[in-house]
Amino acid sequence: MSHTSITIPATGAQLPVIGVGTFGSDHVSAVEMAQAVKLALKIGYRNIDCASVYANEKEIGEVLHTSTIPRKELWITSKVWNDMHGKKNVIASAKQSLKDLRLDYLDLYLVHWPFPNYHPPKCDVSSRSPDARPYIHEEFMETWQAMEELVRQGLVRHIGTSNMTVPKLKLLLQSCSIRPVVNEMELHPCFQQTAFRSYLAEQDIIPIGYSPLGSPNRPERDTTSEDVVDMEHPIVVELARKHNVHPAAICLKWARGNGIVPIPQSTKERNLRSNLESVLSSPLTQEELDLLGGAECNNRLIKGQVFLWKEADSWHDLWDEDGTIPCPQSYRTGGVR
Repeated sequence: MSHTSITIPATGAQLPVIGVGTFGSDHVSAVEMAQAVKLALKIGYRNIDCASVYANEKEIGEVLHTSTIPRKELWITSKVWNDMHGKKNVIASAKQSLKDLRLDYLDLYLVHWPFPNYHPPKCDVSSRSPDARPYIHEEFMETWQAMEELVRQGLVRHIGTSNMTVPKLKLLLQSCSIRPVVNEMELHPCFQQTAFRSYLAEQDIIPIGYSPLGSPNRPERDTTSEDVVDMEHPIVVELARKHNVHPAAICLKWARGNGIVPIPQSTKERNLRSNLESVLSSPLTQEELDLLGGAECNNRLIKGQVFLWKEADSWHDLWDEDGTIPCPQSYRTGGVR
């Protein structure tokens, strides 16, 4: 691991240690997000985290096309959305993202969620798709095999997962021909997923952390009364005062110190500069990182309620918290399609 990048063991490629998230949280327009990407590139970012469902890849593609930064210096990620699972759909989705982003290849392509459950843009927390279904490994592998084909065709350099769990990932690693090199997941001081990160480390899979600041601008559907605010946690605030920085900087330094690639989203120049500086300078000591372990509250913010199938009891069923993958018998036997 260098000062500015992490080496991907499988290929030796260099993944920049911080990226820019481009999810507008339902309130940032595509044009605004593209301008934020343009500003981020000017400031020094080289890692841009995109997704087809964010509905701004075409605008971001214009920025990338007019940039004078050599393509080999950029790391561009995109993701296949839930309504495009399955072999033909995955390949079509990747080609569309490449067209929109005006690129010949993607550095990284992710399966955004491990099930094909759709929700409409800007929906509320009660939204449910009548076609929603639990994780079915055989179906996921059809999607993953298409991901592998994208690598073989040279359209994608690396593939990975997002919003996975340890039980699901174990099944994938037993079945795949090309292993995921990253898992994108929610990570911040109040939701550290320590056991999951240890498993990823054992498997040489790099964690990319979304919502690294505790996602203060997340959609209302992802907000509940019991949520904790990372940047107000006493330990985070104490260390921010000690270092004379904003609490956001401590959250990002925590990520960097734990081998996590954070992808904070902002459209403001001041915040973009501060986020980059936080990761590239003045790392926390091991003692400070250990102290931040005390901020763990198991406070998942992006719970995923809108992806639930009708038989699910609660959002907890999405995350295999007891180490098993819920799947009603009717789905296993093919009774429900």
